[in-house]
Amino acid sequence: MQQLQTVLTVIDQNIKQSCATLFDFVRFASVGTDPAYVGDCKNAADWLLAYLQGLGLHTSLHPTTGQPAVIGRTQRQGATAKPHILFYGHYDVQPAEPFNLWHSPPFEPRLGKGAHGQDVMFGRGTSDDKGQLLTFLEACKAWIKCHGELPFDLTVLLEGDEEGDTSHLDRFLAENSDAFSADVVFICDTEMWNRETPAITTSLRGCIADEITIHGPRIDLHSGYYGGPAVNPIKVLSAILAKMHDKNGRITIPGFYNGIKPVTEAQKRQWKSLKLKPSDYLGAVGLKHLAGEKGFSLLEQLWARPTAEVNGIYGGYRGAGAKTVLPATATAKLTFRLVQGQKPKSIRAAFRKFVKANLPTNCKVTFNEQGGDNTGIKVSENSTWVSAASRALEAEWNRKAMLIGSGASIPVVQSFKEHLGLDCLLVGFARDDDCIHSPNEKYDVESYHKGTRSWACLINEIAQGDLE
Repeated sequence: MQQLQTVLTVIDQNIKQSCATLFDFVRFASVGTDPAYVGDCKNAADWLLAYLQGLGLHTSLHPTTGQPAVIGRTQRQGATAKPHILFYGHYDVQPAEPFNLWHSPPFEPRLGKGAHGQDVMFGRGTSDDKGQLLTFLEACKAWIKCHGELPFDLTVLLEGDEEGDTSHLDRFLAENSDAFSADVVFICDTEMWNRETPAITTSLRGCIADEITIHGPRIDLHSGYYGGPAVNPIKVLSAILAKMHDKNGRITIPGFYNGIKPVTEAQKRQWKSLKLKPSDYLGAVGLKHLAGEKGFSLLEQLWARPTAEVNGIYGGYRGAGAKTVLPATATAKLTFRLVQGQKPKSIRAAFRKFVKANLPTNCKVTFNEQGGDNTGIKVSENSTWVSAASRALEAEWNRKAMLIGSGASIPVVQSFKEHLGLDCLLVGFARDDDCIHSPNEKYDVESYHKGTRSWACLINEIAQGDLE
């Protein structure tokens, strides 16, 4: 216990300097998906190289088909009985637009107060994922300062394309799988269960995206001359999209639910014990009632059921005033959140077949794949790593860690499983009001501080050999 307390004392004493380190990191406008920021991404990667070198790691910068990958490794002296941890994070951030909705410049981080009166750090990437990944690295830094070395071999992999095209890192891992042998992957890119209760995420939904365009007449038509006799692509598109769900919210694409396993009764009981009410969850965004698949609870809809959602739809005139036309084309962007057992390529093919089967005469359709092809992932809740993390989190937060699912996707989790055969431990300290992907993103100082202490507690579990 004394070796842990020494580390926690160092973390507590250095929290202000640690926040300043995060601020330095956030100042890089590392928007990986926008070519205009390629220099900022390279600068962020170089900053991370210097940081990892400061930990005594052997570092390298590796080109990918996207942004460079930053790699750091502890020195291994031949064969070792130590566990080998692969830690993953991403240094790229979401675009900050619309800038006018930020209360302060997104890449000029500042300390302020949150809605609950707590100290918070504002800036793009403070929560997703720069602050999160630094919680682990700062815990390692404190442990090394106190004890000279970590109780495990460590490989750090930090990428710059997570928020955009995830195929870059997937390709990199496929081509370099022999360089990343480990026992487990640690990822800090998830959230707490609530403000006071830590969580371990054990399932994620996958995601595929597609874009369809319905083509009708060769040009826009005068609605007075052609309204009635001529097909209207907006009407055709709307009708097809409306057919995708029945009156109970079930997706009608043939074969869509193939491979899905039902939630066990034990899992249902565990989720029910979390006592999340639809009114509480939806109330924060101005809604009241569940709109998903009937017959399934809120958490089942979020964590265990797939979705087909229209993310954008457009066609025809969108300017001021009226323009009486029948448009030549209409387009919709869609995403499908998938659960374990579904096959992304099969879902995409089934969707396109469904659209073509419902396409009337005089129309054509084109598709534009938008990336993805990530399936749902589930990690055993009984693994030794989950057990050790549960003990560490409870020690720091004085609350039992909740085992939760997530309706979102972290594509690299699938990549680690597919190319390296590794499961991931998903522990994060984001809160639901952090505004990730939105203006005024923030990270609570408490989340950052206690998150760092939590990782130190887990490092101590490993040092004690408590992995049973």
